[in-house]
Amino acid sequence: MIELNVNGKTVKYDGDEDKPLLWAIREDLGMTGTKYGCGISQCGACTIHIDGQAVRSCTYPVGALEGSEKITTIEGLSEDGSHPVQQAWAELDVPQCGFCQPGMIMAVSALLKENPGATDEDIDATITNICRCGTFARVRKGIHLAKKKL
Repeated sequence: MIELNVNGKTVKYDGDEDKPLLWAIREDLGMTGTKYGCGISQCGACTIHIDGQAVRSCTYPVGALEGSEKITTIEGLSEDGSHPVQQAWAELDVPQCGFCQPGMIMAVSALLKENPGATDEDIDATITNICRCGTFARVRKGIHLAKKKL
């Protein structure tokens, strides 16, 4: 039995400790905002925060958590879509299909929390999530707008 702090609530996980956190979140905890993309930590669709750091959850085993870490999923970023990154995404209509966007938003929010003045070079180095629709130019505009909203 592992106690997890997910989106500010303590939940008990009584499953396979080798199970990737992505599947524990989706299947066992019922939060489906975090998406499966590649299963090998390359695309970023499964990005969540662990103690404020962007983590790709598809290869992160539940057993690696000690219970004290704070896990934040897209559902916990803000209850009403009021996070500056979410506001910027909506204002600029950033996503096309939207599948990768929860992970993209989580990666961007972690970047801007750590570096609110992120430059294009910082964005290039940090935001390595893949968007199959190719909305990268709109993502970059969204990041710069979100910086103004912080």
